[in-house]
Amino acid sequence: MTEHFSQLDPPRPRFRMDLWTPGALLIAAIVLAPIGSIFWIALTPTENIWPHLMATVLPRYLGTTLVLMLGVAALSAAMGTGAAWLVSQYRFPGRNWLSWALLFPLAIPAYVGAYALVDFLDYAGPLQTALRNTFGWTSARDYWFPQARSLPGAILVLSFALYPYVYLLARAAWREQSGATYEVARALGCGPWGMFLRVGLPLARPAIAAGVALALMETVADYGTVYHFGVQTLTTGVFSTWLNAGNAGGAAQISGVILLLILLLVGLERAGRGGARFHQTSRALRPVQRQQILGARRWLATALCLLPFAGGFVLPVAVMLAHAMQAPDGWLAPGLVEALRNTLVVGGLAALATVGAALYLVYALRLAGSAMVRWLLPLTLIGYAAPGAVLALGLLVPLAAVDHRLADAVLSLTGWDPGLMITGTAFALGLAYMVRFFGIAQGAVDAAFGRVSPSLPMAARSLGRTAGGTLGAVYLPLMKSSVVTSLLVVFVDCVKELPATLLLRPFNYNTLSTRVFELASLERLSEAAPAALLVMAVGMIAVVIVARGERD
Repeated sequence: MTEHFSQLDPPRPRFRMDLWTPGALLIAAIVLAPIGSIFWIALTPTENIWPHLMATVLPRYLGTTLVLMLGVAALSAAMGTGAAWLVSQYRFPGRNWLSWALLFPLAIPAYVGAYALVDFLDYAGPLQTALRNTFGWTSARDYWFPQARSLPGAILVLSFALYPYVYLLARAAWREQSGATYEVARALGCGPWGMFLRVGLPLARPAIAAGVALALMETVADYGTVYHFGVQTLTTGVFSTWLNAGNAGGAAQISGVILLLILLLVGLERAGRGGARFHQTSRALRPVQRQQILGARRWLATALCLLPFAGGFVLPVAVMLAHAMQAPDGWLAPGLVEALRNTLVVGGLAALATVGAALYLVYALRLAGSAMVRWLLPLTLIGYAAPGAVLALGLLVPLAAVDHRLADAVLSLTGWDPGLMITGTAFALGLAYMVRFFGIAQGAVDAAFGRVSPSLPMAARSLGRTAGGTLGAVYLPLMKSSVVTSLLVVFVDCVKELPATLLLRPFNYNTLSTRVFELASLERLSEAAPAALLVMAVGMIAVVIVARGERD
């Protein structure tokens, strides 16, 4: 992530404490505390079951997770890279709308895609029903059909949901290259495959590696999909060890393995970039001249781009719409309006707190000087890499202890029992959202600060504006669009987040995501469909924002 820092004041001591620095340090501590809490709980468990985990379930959890990651990496890389290469280099029927429609699966939570695929492929689903009617089969013994609820099924669903990360970054990498590069390659005799393997793929390798790494982080963090498919991964192990076995220390130890796996992914992604550097050789960037695909191959290109779009977007939307139309009373079902209200309130407040904290932190660290920024600012990105289940464990255990002590203190002083004021309300859930998505807000805010000319805040300070006055009068008006965009993106991610919501929500407190999960787990998909469609509608906000910035 590119960092742009400017010294707004004359040189000062590196760690001079002012009104801004303590607040920035407090925000950073809040964001990093759950990760430290996980390792503390893991190293000091009440009952150490690590040997038992190593001898029984942990190898299975880890092995299944690695197989899942390998499958998702291969399939999402193939779909994302292939689609990005076709839309960036060639002209074929449907290319213009497919170039942005291929981003639509970002709006569909993977667990919704899982429910839709199982419903479509199940024995009573439309596909098998049509096959039986067509061929006269009367039972499952008359034919063979692949099992939908399986590890390959989970790989397929997650790949359809996550390939847009690879597609988005790879397409951006190829769009930023000069068309002269490809013209020279064609003049030297490179055909379509040679162009891709010898020119295009090496140029986009860092972007593809980054996209695959993001997809794998989401794969490790997923719970709804693997739970529905009956696949036991490290994340499901956290849930079962904590909730079923009642052992927070063991769950923290599995969470530590997940965090180490995430750090390994980040390291491999950076190593995958290697020392390669690609620079433009001319000042004027010549756009790529897309080649027209002729004959039957142009329809093959259309079909190859339609496949991930259909699997990642059309199928989930169609299945949920069909269920919603079959049972229209679901829109009036008890609990839907309450779940929508809870989602809007906790997601909206969490988004405001997250972006506000990111603004404060980034601005404070810029005022403090670049030395502090270099080591503190990147650390606050770790929350985004940590799965929601891991953050929930790291937050709930210490917050529960604080909550009980606080309630005891109020009771002893006033004689009134306030109950659980932190974990008994949506406060802990909002805090988890803030930690989980702080990296998104921080990255957007930091980039927005970097686009403001340093001369403008310097002029404001020279005219007597305080640091806070400069932020309000100079920075915020110029950054308004970026701030609003980051608010919307964080809000959408809060709406889609499932593992942290399941673990941290108060008793009898549902959001749209938990309502979908609970009803779909009980095979009541028609009742879950309205909430799923609302989640997808909110997710489209983020896709539209991304598409506006990526339209070509």
